[in-house]
Amino acid sequence: MSVDTKMWGKETFWGLGFEYDPQWLFTPEQKRIQSDLIEAACTSMRANAIESDKQYLFPRKNFETLAKLGLLGLFVPKELGGLGQNHTAAVMVVETIARYACPSTAMCLTMHYGAVASLLLRHHHNDFIKDILCRLDKETLVGTLSYSDPETGGHFWYPISSGAEKVDGGWKVRKKAAWTTSAGFADWYVIQTTSPDFNGDYANLSCFVVTDKEVIARPGGWDGMGLRGNQSGTLEVDNITIAQDRLVGPVGDGARSNDETVDPFFLALSSACWNGISLGMIDMAKAHVTKKKHADVGMRVCDYPTIQDYFGEAIMDTSTSRSLDYFMAQTLDKLTNNCDWSIHDDIQTLPRSTVLHWLWMVKFSAAKNVANVSDKMLHACGGSAFKEGLGMARLLRDAKAGWVMGPSNEILRQFVGKSSLLGFDSLDYWNKSINTRALNNETKKMSKEEKIQFAEQLLSEARA
Repeated sequence: MSVDTKMWGKETFWGLGFEYDPQWLFTPEQKRIQSDLIEAACTSMRANAIESDKQYLFPRKNFETLAKLGLLGLFVPKELGGLGQNHTAAVMVVETIARYACPSTAMCLTMHYGAVASLLLRHHHNDFIKDILCRLDKETLVGTLSYSDPETGGHFWYPISSGAEKVDGGWKVRKKAAWTTSAGFADWYVIQTTSPDFNGDYANLSCFVVTDKEVIARPGGWDGMGLRGNQSGTLEVDNITIAQDRLVGPVGDGARSNDETVDPFFLALSSACWNGISLGMIDMAKAHVTKKKHADVGMRVCDYPTIQDYFGEAIMDTSTSRSLDYFMAQTLDKLTNNCDWSIHDDIQTLPRSTVLHWLWMVKFSAAKNVANVSDKMLHACGGSAFKEGLGMARLLRDAKAGWVMGPSNEILRQFVGKSSLLGFDSLDYWNKSINTRALNNETKKMSKEEKIQFAEQLLSEARA
């Protein structure tokens, strides 16, 4: 494919051309990957997306295509059989799939990449983990993350319904998850639980890897408004005993793993998915408005200034969101020597976590933008957008998942605002910090008798 002309099979692509893509960011190898993905989208993956959406099918066919392209191990080191690519490549791959092929596949791949990253963080001295990483593309081994909790919703870092204990030869683990992408369809799962030495400290977390035979799921039970193929259902690990080498990193490594791999990769790549959907909506809308004519005035829809304004604003806002995502991907590349996993042989080396708050902003911006762009492109296409044949309704539904997907935009907005005003310690992930201002203010309202009663209650609880 020419660098200057974007093709769709043997025809010129019907959406935005490369003049609106940041091609200068990509290496020749990354451009080849991008070209292969667009070709795969044209020949099979886009059609598979329609099938997945109509029938709530997990996009296994698309993952088989990705495995043939070597993309399940995109940033796995070459010595372990991967392509040895970086964060910039990962953002490009997820964005490309969401735009040209299938947003459900893009979201499933985002979770797969998050799980792969969490294994790579602690693979150095674990042969079981190395074996999984070596077989990703050879055997189409799809992984995913299971970090949510039915009791805490979007506060997924607080796993109340979980636990682990040390037993002879390994660990006994339990886990209940409210939402797990690819639940019942993935081949392996990285789960987070409270640690074996928990003692009531929810900041004391550990990660384990389990296989598809060791989880309880309801495959095919997913019935969502959008992203119908991602099968984001419940998952349970019911007090199973697993070997010692299933522990990912040391006991208590969960918080470090969250901040260094799970959150950075999820935030950057889910944002790439939302940006890809925005671009896909713009592409579809362009194809429609440049062809649709109004015979009464002799004008195409694209000839109206209002429609041109819609597209100008949508492209500029999406370019802004994409730029922030790629900027942070390049920042992560610089911080990690271009995604060099050997630096983590020292478990205290955690460069990605230093810019996590920037990635909060990336996700917020992309999820906010895709909601706005999808609405505007719907308006641009008018009643035709509601017809199934145009394909816009599917992407519109997928776009709505961005805002609420944990951490939701409400959570991220407060994180940034609160941390900027009160410092990062004020976020109090695990509900440990005492708000003495609020406490003192409330006790001021009490009568003498109420204070005595309250004090007696506290003394009783302290002595218990």
